[in-house]
Amino acid sequence: MNTRPEMVHQTREFESQTPIQRMAKVEEMAGPALFLASDAASFCTGVDLVVDGGFVCW
Repeated sequence: MNTRPEMVHQTREFESQTPIQRMAKVEEMAGPALFLASDAASFCTGVDLVVDGGFVCW
């Protein structure tokens, strides 16, 4: 991941506060988005799909 030098501390701080201990990969964010855009989600009429590495349950 490309990170601005001034953001390195904030990024490490965020990573230390999540159960997975790292930022998401692009592929990990694309999967849920592709699901919601696919026919597999045709019955989803409204949802909050949290993709945050466990941050909200920590």
